[in-house]
Amino acid sequence: MSTLRRPLRGTAQPLLAGSRYALSVSSAPADVEAAQRLRHAVFSTEPGFGGSMDHAVDGRDRDRFDEHCDHVVVRHLPSDEVVGCYRMLPPPGAIAAGGLYTATEFDLRALEPIAAETVEMGRACVAPEHRSGAVMSLMWSGILRYLDLAGYRFVVGCTSVPVDPGDGTAPGSVVRAVRDLVNARHRAPWEVHPLRPVVIDGRALVDIAPAVGTPTPPLLSGYLRIGAQICGEPSHDPDFGVADFVTVLDTTRANTRYLDRLRSAADAAQA
Repeated sequence: MSTLRRPLRGTAQPLLAGSRYALSVSSAPADVEAAQRLRHAVFSTEPGFGGSMDHAVDGRDRDRFDEHCDHVVVRHLPSDEVVGCYRMLPPPGAIAAGGLYTATEFDLRALEPIAAETVEMGRACVAPEHRSGAVMSLMWSGILRYLDLAGYRFVVGCTSVPVDPGDGTAPGSVVRAVRDLVNARHRAPWEVHPLRPVVIDGRALVDIAPAVGTPTPPLLSGYLRIGAQICGEPSHDPDFGVADFVTVLDTTRANTRYLDRLRSAADAAQA
């Protein structure tokens, strides 16, 4: 069986390719920079994420974890532009980085028993003009392909929900609605604890009325559909203006029908 080799410095390793888009894992400086610029462009304009890129001085979203990650990029073949990306931090990279990014927001001791089998995914984004079924399917297929080839069972990460989506709902109300939904239907067996609980204008999340009729954010909805679970209360990330939920997917207990569809899409992309 094929195995995923961590790319040598300055190289890219193709994972999937279709007629219009291709996905690869890369450490090539040009690809990493393109991913960082895409992240900056998306996060600086996404509703509810205002001010999240104030730290960037060169049009790039980057931090100390980037150099230890496998960067997965989706390239639009007709234009040769990077239009989607996320980063994967496998256990060796997490050790080198001094821990997971998620650990900067949560006490993760409950996840220590699965740490050796867990990859952290983060900074996922897609250029607005390419948010099609083809790109999203390719990205989900890429996550599965990465885990299959690398031999890891779990993927964990922070899933963000804007505190103030800018749609007229009260600040924190969408976060409360999402929290109630995942607590009722999608709780994981592991309980992590936020280092900075969500407090809006002096009110704890339990004191904020939940929004009514607001759809679950697309990225979180996709995670839940594939079988991901939420590990407790969210943490407030004021730099990004979001509440982050620790999301864990156990690939051995995932929605097999949905996973099979994604794997079929991955295989078809390679045909």
